[in-house]
Amino acid sequence: MNVLVINCGSSSLKFQLIDAESEKLIAKGLCERIAIPGGRMVYTSASGEKKITEKEMGDHREAIRLVLEALTDPETGVIDSLSGIDAVGHRIVHGGEHFAGSTLITEEVKRAIRECCELAPLHNPANLIGIEACEALMPGVPMVGVFDTAFHQTMPEEAYLYGIPYHYYRDYKIRRYGFHGTSHAYVSGRAAALLGRPIEELKLIVCHLGNGASVSAVKYGKCVDTSMGLTPLEGLVMGTRSGDIDPAVMEFIAHKEGKGVDEIMDILNRESGVYGLSDGFSSDFRDLEEAYGKGEEAAVRTLKAFCHRVLKYIGAYAAQMGGVDAVCFTAGVGENSPLVRSMICSSLAWLGIVLDDGANHVRGQEIVISKQGEGAKALVIPTNEELAIARETYAIVQKGE
Repeated sequence: MNVLVINCGSSSLKFQLIDAESEKLIAKGLCERIAIPGGRMVYTSASGEKKITEKEMGDHREAIRLVLEALTDPETGVIDSLSGIDAVGHRIVHGGEHFAGSTLITEEVKRAIRECCELAPLHNPANLIGIEACEALMPGVPMVGVFDTAFHQTMPEEAYLYGIPYHYYRDYKIRRYGFHGTSHAYVSGRAAALLGRPIEELKLIVCHLGNGASVSAVKYGKCVDTSMGLTPLEGLVMGTRSGDIDPAVMEFIAHKEGKGVDEIMDILNRESGVYGLSDGFSSDFRDLEEAYGKGEEAAVRTLKAFCHRVLKYIGAYAAQMGGVDAVCFTAGVGENSPLVRSMICSSLAWLGIVLDDGANHVRGQEIVISKQGEGAKALVIPTNEELAIARETYAIVQKGE
């Protein structure tokens, strides 16, 4: 069964065509700058042949049409026609409390996704456009929704409720939801395989560290807490997102500079994080690491602050679960930054984690990076959200749900 995985961002679209039975990648690509001047698509076949198409895409519908044309192109395509696509798996950012797992997309499911648009205004509308565009272009092909928030729906009430009047939860479902769920679920499963133990016996902390970043506590295969909240703004310091702050900071800045709520939220989402801490130097961790190596003050304080926040969550989750068997690093920074991993793990000897410097000097490779011992392990596990979505889609379609 060939599964097309669609991941619509606010102005981008990632895709992969995967043989779900063999889990072989057939083709992949990225559409960038959707509805922004300078649009382009990078398409790569399984053989590694890359084709770049410079083309304006007015919306996600045009982007998906471009993707399907590339997949069926007589010269560079990988399938003869759209009949070569048996199912489509859609990454959907916010499912609210509606979905605790993946599901076949129906009109009722789309209504529920639409209800969550106010919780994820940059992503859910794009996700819906992607679904409806695929339905129009591939009528009759099963569509499956895989939700970022679903994995975290196992959190207990004490973990997801905020300390605000309860009626805000009752009336508007304001609570912690968490994100990156597909990644956290995939990495947890790979951690169990790497350790050679059933996931039902393990206490894991997954650190998804990238431009967007989150940490989750996974106890016996189920998420019991996570750092992101109602939106992806809460938690760790990120590329341009502030993460946790005193809510009064918003009021203070608003009064000092005469700004409204929307302006403050824009600052917290787009001008903060490591970009803000480095005084506008960069939101790219590669730039910060290079500057850190030169001893530049802005980069030093920024990376220290980032790692400090990750450590706080690791400590909290280890306490909450009553111990931890492994700390897992994934995503762009977690997989590719020996420096960040070293800065974090240098304070985890109390868990029994002592880095093997040779093993830690890897990028994008599944490996145990801590020395042998009785305590917890430190692991690097490259995430593969697209494969996880393809697996979920295949399972749902096979069950005929």
